[in-house]
Amino acid sequence: MRPRIAIFLNHPECSAQCAVGMYEALSSDFIVDMFHTEQIKNNIFKKADIVAFPGGIGDSDTFFKYLSPKADYIREAVYYGKRYLGICMGAYWAAERYFDIVEGFDAVQYIKRPYSGIRRSFGTTVPVTWNKKTTDMYFYDGCALIGNEKKFQTVARYKNNDPMAVLQDNIGLIGCHPESMKSWYDRKSMKLKWHKYQHHKLLLDFTQKLLNNI
Repeated sequence: MRPRIAIFLNHPECSAQCAVGMYEALSSDFIVDMFHTEQIKNNIFKKADIVAFPGGIGDSDTFFKYLSPKADYIREAVYYGKRYLGICMGAYWAAERYFDIVEGFDAVQYIKRPYSGIRRSFGTTVPVTWNKKTTDMYFYDGCALIGNEKKFQTVARYKNNDPMAVLQDNIGLIGCHPESMKSWYDRKSMKLKWHKYQHHKLLLDFTQKLLNNI
Protein backbone atom coordinates (compact mmCIF):
# COMPACT_ATOMS: atom_id res chain seq x y z
CA MET A 1 0.00 0.00 0.00
CA ARG A 2 1.20 3.49 -0.80
CA PRO A 3 2.17 5.64 2.20
CA ARG A 4 -0.27 8.37 3.22
CA ILE A 5 0.35 12.10 3.60
CA ALA A 6 -2.09 14.52 5.28
CA ILE A 7 -1.81 18.13 4.06
CA PHE A 8 -3.12 21.03 6.13
CA LEU A 9 -5.44 23.32 4.18
CA ASN A 10 -6.51 26.64 5.69
CA HIS A 11 -6.82 29.02 2.75
CA PRO A 12 -5.25 31.52 2.31
CA GLU A 13 -2.74 31.06 5.17
CA CYS A 14 -1.94 27.51 4.04
CA SER A 15 -3.26 28.06 0.57
CA ALA A 16 -5.26 25.87 -1.76
CA GLN A 17 -2.72 26.58 -4.51
CA CYS A 18 0.15 25.24 -2.40
CA ALA A 19 -1.86 22.22 -1.27
CA VAL A 20 -2.87 21.41 -4.85
CA GLY A 21 0.74 21.78 -5.97
CA MET A 22 1.81 19.32 -3.29
CA TYR A 23 -0.93 16.92 -4.39
CA GLU A 24 0.24 17.14 -8.02
CA ALA A 25 3.84 16.49 -6.98
CA LEU A 26 3.23 13.64 -4.54
CA SER A 27 0.06 11.77 -5.51
CA SER A 28 1.88 9.38 -7.85
CA ASP A 29 3.57 7.77 -4.84
CA PHE A 30 1.41 8.82 -1.87
CA ILE A 31 -2.23 8.68 -0.87
CA VAL A 32 -3.02 12.35 -0.17
CA ASP A 33 -5.59 13.60 2.35
CA MET A 34 -6.42 17.21 3.14
CA PHE A 35 -7.33 18.34 6.64
CA HIS A 36 -8.30 21.62 8.28
CA THR A 37 -8.10 23.02 11.79
CA GLU A 38 -11.26 21.34 13.05
CA GLN A 39 -9.97 17.92 12.00
CA ILE A 40 -6.73 18.04 13.97
CA LYS A 41 -8.22 15.98 16.81
CA ASN A 42 -9.59 13.17 14.66
CA ASN A 43 -8.04 9.98 13.34
CA ILE A 44 -6.32 11.54 10.34
CA PHE A 45 -2.99 11.46 12.16
CA LYS A 46 -3.39 7.77 12.95
CA LYS A 47 -3.68 6.98 9.26
CA ALA A 48 -1.03 9.40 8.01
CA ASP A 49 2.66 8.61 7.66
CA ILE A 50 3.47 12.28 7.02
CA VAL A 51 1.74 15.43 8.28
CA ALA A 52 2.42 18.36 5.94
CA PHE A 53 2.05 22.11 6.35
CA PRO A 54 2.38 24.09 3.11
CA GLY A 55 2.95 27.76 2.49
CA GLY A 56 0.49 30.53 1.79
CA ILE A 57 0.04 34.26 1.78
CA GLY A 58 -0.37 34.63 5.53
CA ASP A 59 2.18 35.87 8.02
CA SER A 60 3.74 33.04 10.03
CA ASP A 61 2.19 34.54 13.16
CA THR A 62 -1.22 33.37 11.95
CA PHE A 63 -0.10 30.21 13.71
CA PHE A 64 -1.28 31.73 17.00
CA LYS A 65 -4.76 32.34 15.60
CA TYR A 66 -5.36 28.97 13.96
CA LEU A 67 -3.01 26.39 15.43
CA SER A 68 -1.63 27.44 18.80
CA PRO A 69 -4.51 25.89 20.82
CA LYS A 70 -4.02 22.57 18.99
CA ALA A 71 -0.24 22.58 18.63
CA ASP A 72 0.21 19.78 21.16
CA TYR A 73 -1.59 17.36 18.85
CA ILE A 74 1.04 18.01 16.18
CA ARG A 75 3.93 17.83 18.65
CA GLU A 76 2.63 14.52 19.96
CA ALA A 77 2.24 13.09 16.47
CA VAL A 78 5.84 14.04 15.62
CA TYR A 79 7.12 12.77 18.98
CA TYR A 80 5.60 9.37 18.28
CA GLY A 81 7.18 9.13 14.85
CA LYS A 82 4.93 10.82 12.33
CA ARG A 83 6.95 12.67 9.71
CA TYR A 84 6.54 16.44 9.47
CA LEU A 85 6.92 18.13 6.09
CA GLY A 86 6.95 21.93 6.14
CA ILE A 87 7.18 24.16 3.06
CA CYS A 88 7.74 27.93 3.37
CA MET A 89 5.36 28.95 6.19
CA GLY A 90 5.10 25.31 7.25
CA ALA A 91 8.88 25.34 7.65
CA TYR A 92 8.72 28.48 9.81
CA TRP A 93 6.13 26.75 11.99
CA ALA A 94 8.52 23.93 12.91
CA ALA A 95 10.78 26.38 14.76
CA GLU A 96 10.97 27.22 18.46
CA ARG A 97 8.39 30.01 18.50
CA TYR A 98 5.71 27.78 16.99
CA PHE A 99 5.55 23.94 17.08
CA ASP A 100 9.10 23.83 18.54
CA ILE A 101 9.94 20.44 17.04
CA VAL A 102 13.44 21.03 15.64
CA GLU A 103 16.72 21.05 17.53
CA GLY A 104 19.79 23.23 17.09
CA PHE A 105 18.56 25.58 14.38
CA ASP A 106 15.93 28.17 13.54
CA ALA A 107 13.85 29.19 10.53
CA VAL A 108 14.55 32.85 9.72
CA GLN A 109 13.56 35.18 6.88
CA TYR A 110 15.92 34.69 3.97
CA ILE A 111 15.32 38.26 2.77
CA LYS A 112 17.02 39.50 5.97
CA ARG A 113 20.06 37.27 5.62
CA PRO A 114 23.47 38.57 4.45
CA TYR A 115 23.97 38.44 0.68
CA SER A 116 20.49 37.10 0.04
CA GLY A 117 20.14 39.19 -3.12
CA ILE A 118 16.46 39.85 -2.36
CA ARG A 119 15.19 42.28 0.26
CA ARG A 120 11.40 42.37 -0.01
CA SER A 121 8.53 39.92 0.04
CA PHE A 122 6.93 39.10 -3.32
CA GLY A 123 6.46 36.15 -5.65
CA THR A 124 9.65 35.56 -7.60
CA THR A 125 12.36 32.95 -8.09
CA VAL A 126 15.74 32.64 -6.41
CA PRO A 127 18.73 30.50 -7.38
CA VAL A 128 19.22 27.41 -5.23
CA THR A 129 21.54 24.43 -5.41
CA TRP A 130 19.66 21.17 -4.89
CA ASN A 131 21.61 17.91 -4.99
CA LYS A 132 24.56 19.86 -6.43
CA LYS A 133 22.50 21.22 -9.35
CA THR A 134 21.57 24.90 -9.59
CA THR A 135 18.01 25.91 -10.45
CA ASP A 136 15.73 28.94 -10.03
CA MET A 137 12.97 28.00 -7.57
CA TYR A 138 9.75 29.82 -6.72
CA PHE A 139 10.11 31.96 -3.59
CA TYR A 140 7.73 34.04 -1.50
CA ASP A 141 9.39 35.28 1.70
CA GLY A 142 10.62 31.80 2.56
CA CYS A 143 12.98 30.86 5.35
CA ALA A 144 16.63 29.99 5.65
CA LEU A 145 17.41 27.27 8.18
CA ILE A 146 20.19 28.61 10.35
CA GLY A 147 22.06 26.90 13.16
CA ASN A 148 24.30 23.94 13.86
CA GLU A 149 24.56 22.15 10.53
CA LYS A 150 25.86 19.04 12.27
CA LYS A 151 22.31 18.64 13.60
CA PHE A 152 20.68 18.16 10.19
CA GLN A 153 21.26 17.03 6.64
CA THR A 154 21.25 19.84 4.09
CA VAL A 155 19.59 18.87 0.81
CA ALA A 156 19.52 22.33 -0.84
CA ARG A 157 21.11 25.75 -0.33
CA TYR A 158 20.40 29.30 -1.36
CA LYS A 159 22.93 31.24 -3.43
CA ASN A 160 24.47 32.73 -0.26
CA ASN A 161 25.05 29.16 1.02
CA ASP A 162 22.31 29.26 3.68
CA PRO A 163 20.50 25.92 4.02
CA MET A 164 17.17 26.01 2.17
CA ALA A 165 15.97 22.39 2.46
CA VAL A 166 16.96 20.13 5.35
CA LEU A 167 16.15 16.82 7.01
CA GLN A 168 16.39 16.26 10.76
CA ASP A 169 15.24 12.82 11.87
CA ASN A 170 11.49 12.71 11.05
CA ILE A 171 11.25 16.38 10.06
CA GLY A 172 11.78 17.82 6.58
CA LEU A 173 11.73 21.57 5.90
CA ILE A 174 11.89 23.54 2.64
CA GLY A 175 12.08 27.34 2.39
CA CYS A 176 11.13 27.71 -1.29
CA HIS A 177 8.20 26.27 -3.26
CA PRO A 178 9.14 23.17 -5.26
CA GLU A 179 5.40 22.42 -5.50
CA SER A 180 4.85 25.54 -7.62
CA MET A 181 2.48 25.19 -10.56
CA LYS A 182 2.66 26.61 -14.09
CA SER A 183 -0.04 29.18 -13.28
CA TRP A 184 2.30 30.75 -10.71
CA TYR A 185 4.60 31.82 -13.56
CA ASP A 186 2.06 33.92 -15.46
CA ARG A 187 4.00 37.21 -15.40
CA LYS A 188 6.10 37.91 -18.47
CA SER A 189 9.23 38.12 -16.33
CA MET A 190 8.49 34.70 -14.84
CA LYS A 191 7.42 32.61 -17.84
CA LEU A 192 10.94 31.48 -18.73
CA LYS A 193 11.51 30.36 -15.13
CA TRP A 194 8.82 27.66 -15.28
CA HIS A 195 10.50 24.39 -14.27
CA LYS A 196 8.31 22.04 -16.34
CA TYR A 197 7.55 19.92 -13.26
CA GLN A 198 11.20 19.20 -12.54
CA HIS A 199 10.81 20.76 -9.09
CA HIS A 200 7.90 18.42 -8.40
CA LYS A 201 10.33 15.54 -8.89
CA LEU A 202 12.68 17.15 -6.36
CA LEU A 203 9.84 17.45 -3.85
CA LEU A 204 8.81 13.84 -4.39
CA ASP A 205 12.38 12.66 -3.88
CA PHE A 206 12.71 14.81 -0.73
CA THR A 207 9.45 13.44 0.69
CA GLN A 208 10.50 9.87 0.00
CA LYS A 209 13.79 10.52 1.80
CA LEU A 210 11.88 12.00 4.73
CA LEU A 211 9.71 8.91 4.93
CA ASN A 212 12.77 6.67 5.09
CA ASN A 213 15.03 8.94 7.14
CA ILE A 214 14.78 6.98 10.41
